[in-house]
Amino acid sequence: MALLNFERKYRVRGGTLVGGDLFDFWVGPFYVGFFGFTTIFFSLLGTALIFWGAALQGTFNPWTISIAPPDLKYGLGVAPMKEGGLWQIITVCALGAFISWALRQAEIARKLGMGYHIPFAFSFAILAYFTLVVIRPVLMGGWGHAFPYGIFSHLDWVSNVGYQYLHFHYNPAHMIAVSFFFTNVFALALHGGLILSSVNPQKGEDVKTPDHEDTYFRDAIGYSIGTLGIHRLGLFLALSAAFWSAVCIVISGPYWTRGWPEWWNWWLDLPIWN
Repeated sequence: MALLNFERKYRVRGGTLVGGDLFDFWVGPFYVGFFGFTTIFFSLLGTALIFWGAALQGTFNPWTISIAPPDLKYGLGVAPMKEGGLWQIITVCALGAFISWALRQAEIARKLGMGYHIPFAFSFAILAYFTLVVIRPVLMGGWGHAFPYGIFSHLDWVSNVGYQYLHFHYNPAHMIAVSFFFTNVFALALHGGLILSSVNPQKGEDVKTPDHEDTYFRDAIGYSIGTLGIHRLGLFLALSAAFWSAVCIVISGPYWTRGWPEWWNWWLDLPIWN
């Protein structure tokens, strides 16, 4: 309750991007705004269409539901509803919901006088999805190159794409992306462990300060990036992982069609081996 009382100070009019004061209100602790309405609209419509697609398949088993993209014979055209058109509309709804959420985050940041770091960071996740369902299929000339909406069917798509390029883990952009993902997890583990060890002292001891945290890492690895620096590093690692994930898939097909191990022949052809 104390936090809710504190929030009243910041629940001021203004900062909206669209709609002015019309949608400028809160429901409980949640700011709504114009983009809150569009997020709800696209989310509910997309979810309803997924349930409709499940009904057409005759199953509501969450493991086996699959909304497939149009067949490659439709190219980049509009497919019949039961032959991929449903996937196309759901994709529009998903993009509408994701982009609306990012714009809603921007409005909240404007109200609080903050920077746009949060919507900017979330936009990298949107970029990764947009790359898979729009950019790569457009570059390859057919919506059928996108992934289906389903759990097992999506995993099958990932596996099949990997085999299409023989060994996908030889993709250099994939290597960079995985490196950033693991480094991100490593940094979060170090950071989380450090914070918990500082603010959960043994009985009778005081909560430790950032000076103790900095000293720990200076003693452990010779350098401490600091309290602000660790969050900047975490943001950089997370955004880099998402960015290189998008790069690794968008170059597979549109720009490289052979097995990825073959790409490394440049290394074997270096004159130093002669």
